[in-house]
Amino acid sequence: MYHSRRGFIRKSSLALAGSGAAFFFPMELLAIMRKRVGANDRINVGLIGCNGMGFSDLSSMLKISEVNVIGLCDVDENVLKKRTADLEKAGIKKPMWYRDYRKMLENQDIDVVIIGTPDHWHCLQLTDALQAGKDVYCEKPIANSVQEANIMRDYVGASDRMVQIGQWQRSQPHFVDAIDFVHSGKLGNIRLSKAWAYQGWMKPVPVLPDAQAPEGVDYKMWLGPAPDRPFNPNRFHFNFRWFWDYAGGLMTDWGVHLIDYALYGMKAGTPKSVMALGGKFAYPDDASETPDTLQTVYEYDGFSILWEHATGIDGGNYGRNHGIAFIGNLGTLVVDRNGWEVIPEEEFQGWGKPGIPKMEAISKGKGDAVGLDLHTKNFIDTVTSRDASQLNAPIEVGYNAALVSHMGNVAFKSGNRIYWDEAKGGFTQEGANKFLMANYQNGWKLPMV
Repeated sequence: MYHSRRGFIRKSSLALAGSGAAFFFPMELLAIMRKRVGANDRINVGLIGCNGMGFSDLSSMLKISEVNVIGLCDVDENVLKKRTADLEKAGIKKPMWYRDYRKMLENQDIDVVIIGTPDHWHCLQLTDALQAGKDVYCEKPIANSVQEANIMRDYVGASDRMVQIGQWQRSQPHFVDAIDFVHSGKLGNIRLSKAWAYQGWMKPVPVLPDAQAPEGVDYKMWLGPAPDRPFNPNRFHFNFRWFWDYAGGLMTDWGVHLIDYALYGMKAGTPKSVMALGGKFAYPDDASETPDTLQTVYEYDGFSILWEHATGIDGGNYGRNHGIAFIGNLGTLVVDRNGWEVIPEEEFQGWGKPGIPKMEAISKGKGDAVGLDLHTKNFIDTVTSRDASQLNAPIEVGYNAALVSHMGNVAFKSGNRIYWDEAKGGFTQEGANKFLMANYQNGWKLPMV
């Protein structure tokens, strides 16, 4: 149950100070921004997984005066020390430390839990947090398998807790404006949507020998339900994304963000069929498992959605290293984190003659840089109001994007064009369905609804 002394927390403006996303927010500025708030007005937060986006999420929430961090949970004591020192720069006293998230969930003073762990942990931690009566901000993708995503959706649906998924572009105004334009019909009939992530900064993951886990790391707890393997630095902080045991590569990293908006713009659900081609073409001999180059085609009635990703190069579509395009008969709208534009189609006037634009060209320039801050504010607003309908990225948004992204990975792994049976919630090819399932080990069990 939501603790009574916080059940009536006033719904304040929760004004955001400063600008820019919180990814690299100087903690020293946080001390200036924060003001004292009475104990009964505080929203106490605990963070699970403190090394990467989880701490960015926490830093963003701490710009809201009512938010107070009282618990940090991580399997790496070195990370706990580093993040505690970061918080001290903002004048925030040391929170309680936990190595096992289940112990943190027993803390009755914690109202909100942030889940910033690798993907293979999300299902267990979200469902356990809900059963402990916590509101949850969960990083994307919501799960490392379709089976887990189904369980998480059902748990949230049966709960009265507020759950926001970290697809923070849903809170960026210029993305919302772009989709409103797509839905206006001004592009004409849209026959294709493209989403892509070309990541030039990504270099090969060097092959490294297995080793002892660093001092202060509870490696068995880090593995959790994943297969028991010797510790390898490549599979630990950050690079876990490129190994199937823990994540789904760029498809479920950037893809979840961008495919989400392709689905949103096209008002699309699950596709009729999926096919994917790609592999380790850029770095065939590096240590990663997931493809560094991939093209995935999703078939719908009347249109297709195309996903592309590539590492080591930035030469994406329309001169953008990431984005979503909606290609209509009258023009194409292209949107990314920096803004959006409309590129008109032209009426053919003969070879060598200039065409006549079928619609007006539009350029909206730079987008909004405060997407994460707006997203965490939206979440805290719903925590105070208890109105889940106001969430910008509820579980359904996270579920739909994760489902379609995982379907693309299943098509890649199966090597076939695979067809979805909506009624059965699986593929017509039984061989593909095994890739929808979770593979829990080490005594951990899937939550049951």
